[in-house]
Amino acid sequence: MGLSIYQVDAFTDKPFLGNPAAVCILPEKAKENWMQKVA
Repeated sequence: MGLSIYQVDAFTDKPFLGNPAAVCILPEKAKENWMQKVA
């Protein structure tokens, strides 16, 4: 499964500040056991 991953700067309106968070948009709802492994 190939996924695009984005970095979002949370809690700020300025680039490269705040709290960085990785975000990926899934094509469908993920199974619970997969989400536990990712976490």
